[in-house]
Amino acid sequence: MDSSKRVKLSPDMEAGDEALQQAVKAINDGEHFFDVTIICTTDDYQAAYWMDLLSQSSKSMVLAVSEDWSSSGGAGNGLGTLYAWQKACALAKSKFGTDLAAGLRDGSLSTSLYHTAGKGTRMAPLPASESNNKPGVKLPFPLKLPDGSVRPITVLECVLRQTGIYARKGRLSVFWGDQVFLPTAPFHVEPTHHADILCTLLGDTAPTAEEWKAQGLDKYGVIAVLGQEDGKVEAAQVEKVSQETAVKMLSGIPGSLKQVGPSLGSFSVSAAILEALEAEFAPELSAKTGKLDTDPHFWMPLTLPLDSYIQLMDQKGTSAEESTQHYERMSKMKAAFLEKTASDGLGLFGAVDVGKGACWWDYGQLKLYSKNASLLLAPDSDPSASLLRQFLGLGEDKALGSICASGSEVDDKSYIIASKLGATSKIASSLVAGVVCPNLECDGAIVVNCTAKSIKAGNGAILYNLMSEGEIVVEAGHVEVGLAEIKDGNVNFDSVLKSRLDIDGGDAWKVKLDMNNLSFEDVHTKNKNADITIIASKRKEMADKIALSLGL
Repeated sequence: MDSSKRVKLSPDMEAGDEALQQAVKAINDGEHFFDVTIICTTDDYQAAYWMDLLSQSSKSMVLAVSEDWSSSGGAGNGLGTLYAWQKACALAKSKFGTDLAAGLRDGSLSTSLYHTAGKGTRMAPLPASESNNKPGVKLPFPLKLPDGSVRPITVLECVLRQTGIYARKGRLSVFWGDQVFLPTAPFHVEPTHHADILCTLLGDTAPTAEEWKAQGLDKYGVIAVLGQEDGKVEAAQVEKVSQETAVKMLSGIPGSLKQVGPSLGSFSVSAAILEALEAEFAPELSAKTGKLDTDPHFWMPLTLPLDSYIQLMDQKGTSAEESTQHYERMSKMKAAFLEKTASDGLGLFGAVDVGKGACWWDYGQLKLYSKNASLLLAPDSDPSASLLRQFLGLGEDKALGSICASGSEVDDKSYIIASKLGATSKIASSLVAGVVCPNLECDGAIVVNCTAKSIKAGNGAILYNLMSEGEIVVEAGHVEVGLAEIKDGNVNFDSVLKSRLDIDGGDAWKVKLDMNNLSFEDVHTKNKNADITIIASKRKEMADKIALSLGL
């Protein structure tokens, strides 16, 4: 899901909000997790990496699969979900002797799937430093491992930690790999529909045209909840339209408009509708061709009248002929599915509210990575900062798993995670994680996984995966990341990729910035199919070697 199109949930919650506290408590009690966790990655090297990493600390059965799709543009998150599910089923049977489909069907398993594939253009240059392993980007937050050790947590691990509260038996729940949210609405929700989608319902009644515009609903995918005459409710999805247009589009659906709200995109499906979708798109899945996304190709044609669907797809550049053909295909599947499941008591498509006061942290853009990580430095009087600390299980200790030599100066705001710092270090208002340095000087910076004799970082700077036997200096507002290059079986860590906080990697993706020898796109191309497990091992070897030479 494009982070530029995501709804920005309200930060206006109270620190003592009971629902938020209940969500954090449930996350931290260790009892809420999916029986099966499926990670959809870009290639087999990433799949192997996540299988190994997550299996070390997860209570779930971890299944990581790659999207080896024939079409160059990928499968889309619709076909991609179905394909990843099928690959995970095969892997579970061969590796663990478990029949996932049967477990979903009989309600004995709760399963989750996380989409992590994608270039991460707006996070650039951070994913480049992880050899295109976008979900492996580390946050300056601690992860406490079962053996008592501490290391920086990855973005994906943060998402896994949060989403476990939505585990439901007999459902496949699908999430995106770079957004974390804490709900203010109940998260123990019994399924009422074969497919349901997370959204933020903004009120108890449908908004007026003025309220619709004021709430920015014309800029997002919107879920509309309609009440039926028999008291049941169904939902429908519309996208980037005015209130007047939405009302017209929904007028062909039985029932009255009750509530609306922006969609988060994450959804869950029953075994029955999952099997129906698999059967319908068996030709594409077998040939590994085509690209279909859930919103425009699944939910919209299943919930909207034909004329409305054609109008919305026209905005995406899809011809009326093509839209009609796809709509008729989905309508045929829908009719057969509803007839088959008529007696099960579930509706077709529903909404799961996360609450309009939900707290949300997005790490899918460089500027948001900086902003939402730095939230940890804010005082407890900031409700979002207080919740983030609770979510991470942080107490009074701000130097978890770290050794700061006598004489080092660290203010009471900064966090020092899994690091070793020398006596001449001076840290103020900074986040330091996985750093080994005799002389670290930073004020208002984020320094992650860096090893050097001396590091100096200006306000707003981000230093990531850098290694040097000498000095590293990064100016205020600048970003520098270390790259890994594999040549003739050897891994070289000498190259650096640079940017600034005010540069959007999506806009500059194809541009060679004056500070670099290659564009972000060039580096992404060079990184394709890199063995990230070997790179991570070699990076640690190099960092340990430098640390030893520095006496740390």
